[in-house]
Amino acid sequence: MLKRFALLLALLCAKIAAAQPLPVIEVYTPTVCLACIEWAEHLRQNGFTVKVTQTDDMEAVKRRLKVPRDLEAVPTGLVAGYFIEGHVHADQIKELLAEKPKALGLAVPGLPLGAPGREFSSPTCETACTVLEKDSAVAPRVRREFYETLLVKKDGKTSIYARH
Repeated sequence: MLKRFALLLALLCAKIAAAQPLPVIEVYTPTVCLACIEWAEHLRQNGFTVKVTQTDDMEAVKRRLKVPRDLEAVPTGLVAGYFIEGHVHADQIKELLAEKPKALGLAVPGLPLGAPGREFSSPTCETACTVLEKDSAVAPRVRREFYETLLVKKDGKTSIYARH
């Protein structure tokens, strides 16, 4: 009987936690960045409320949030005290918020093709392969490339959080 009660209580707590609204993500982008706008839309479509601030001084934002220079991308976000650098998947941000690791944040350095806001409509690959567009007049063009989402620890060191 006690085990059933504990299981029921655990299920109820999980349901309540799932019903909690996600925190607002503050997204900082350079003025007029379409890929950044697409990333913000990806976050909205996955349940986040997004506040977008366009700025001509992204360097100041990145320094204030302690984003390591070698991990920089274009957009920078802030959610629940964590920085989100680059085109990070909404699901990974949700995992970060659920796990609450002692970390500075998540980073997808650079601008990998295939990341949210940087994807093409087709073809896609679910195994993180590189896909070439063969219809290009000049040469095949990469449509999707392998990349990693990194967890940035308090000491600035990183570990792989996800692979795409």
